[in-house]
Amino acid sequence: MSGGGVQKCLIAGLGNPGSAYDETRHNIGFEAVRAFAKKQGLSFRHAAGFIGDLAQGQLAQKKLFLLLPLTYMNSSGEAIRACKEYFDVALSDLLVVCDDIALPFGKLRFRGKGSSGGHNGLESVKEHLGTDEYPRLRIGIGRQGEQKLADYVLGKFTAEEKKELPQVAERAASAIEMWLASGIESAMRAFNVERKETGE
Repeated sequence: MSGGGVQKCLIAGLGNPGSAYDETRHNIGFEAVRAFAKKQGLSFRHAAGFIGDLAQGQLAQKKLFLLLPLTYMNSSGEAIRACKEYFDVALSDLLVVCDDIALPFGKLRFRGKGSSGGHNGLESVKEHLGTDEYPRLRIGIGRQGEQKLADYVLGKFTAEEKKELPQVAERAASAIEMWLASGIESAMRAFNVERKETGE
């Protein structure tokens, strides 16, 4: 529980700002948090002090802060730390939403803590927060072929993936709702079951 008697939750989607990065795989964290904001009827406004776009609202008894860092992926932690400290959000009430090449496209995976797995955005969050013990929601973007990692994650979704993207973002929004309502353990039980099914 955060200070001040009201539970404050910060949900940060990772991605890169600017139209050049729209519909790229690395920006699926942005897409998911935007979908959640839309579901809650919340709008983003530029917040220069947090180097990002911020939406605020309330769900049940929780005060919500949704952040899209505009620092570029590799410096995401700077914006997240500024927002987390300003609003005095507990580590356990922070959720970072990002892409994951190790998961098949569209699959979701919650973790209560853990390494960055080579993800530059998560690496930046760890660097700025001084810990990797915070919840995160990873969204699968798969990886096919011999394309270089940077080229792949900064590449656009295929036509087939673009068709499915709204459903993936919607499901991620529902996953965020469950995390808020029931906590990380319940969210993991509900959304991490694909691991057994796909034999990952």
